[in-house]
Amino acid sequence: MWPALIAKSKDGGIDVIETYVFWNGHEPEKRQFNFGGRFDLVRFLKTVQEAGLYVHLRIGPYACAEWNYGGLPVWLHAIPGIAVRTDNEPFKYEMQTFTTKIVDMMKEAKLFAWQGGPIILTQIENEYQQVEQYYGEKGISYVNWAVHLALSLNTYTPWVMCKQTDAPGPIINTCNDFYCDYFQPNSPGKPKMWTENWAGWFQTFGGRTPHRPAEDVAFAVARFFQRGGTFQNYYMYHGGTNFGRTSGGPFITTSYDYDAPIDEYGMQEFPTPNFVLH
Repeated sequence: MWPALIAKSKDGGIDVIETYVFWNGHEPEKRQFNFGGRFDLVRFLKTVQEAGLYVHLRIGPYACAEWNYGGLPVWLHAIPGIAVRTDNEPFKYEMQTFTTKIVDMMKEAKLFAWQGGPIILTQIENEYQQVEQYYGEKGISYVNWAVHLALSLNTYTPWVMCKQTDAPGPIINTCNDFYCDYFQPNSPGKPKMWTENWAGWFQTFGGRTPHRPAEDVAFAVARFFQRGGTFQNYYMYHGGTNFGRTSGGPFITTSYDYDAPIDEYGMQEFPTPNFVLH
């Protein structure tokens, strides 16, 4: 299914595929890794490359994405003294171990841009500022630690933090929203980037089916670039299905259609935002 979805994305004008790396999918049990079948990350990225597209690899490893436990593996809770997503030594050790493994796999497969691969952008953490205040000083020190970890991995690609206005140093803070023309990065030396342009929304049991007109998405994109934008990603361009118990959050359905240009079943919806823009 991957080649067909990637081809439809390319036909729609997409030149970068943005993808999460779900920790609980790749390490469902501690040190028991899963990179086979639909979790074959290397094969997926090589398929993207074969189509002539680039990749933004959102390693996280916290993802959110209305995914069970935000993509964190539940076995973390069995570790004595752990507290997730904060300045906590047991959690930082596990996060560093997994993140390093992913980066090492990408290097071994020669998938970073400097190796001739498709990965041009990488992400550490995800929308952390929404919870940072609850951790106090430990939240601030965790952000700084995550930045140090990312830079120490020598990916030689830019790193981003979504919705993180205090992203330090060379880490690029980015916008996730329905509209990002208003957004400015926290330093004039950083590019204005829109990592999640919400093409719709997730479906809840008993809730209305989300819909955002393609014309509105197209106008938001045009205005973003007119006001200095450099990069934008449709979230989602294809959402698909959260199978089994992977769907997370209260009353969120297994459908992750997201009113995306390519629907849950892989069918292309018209008009797409790019169709309207063109």
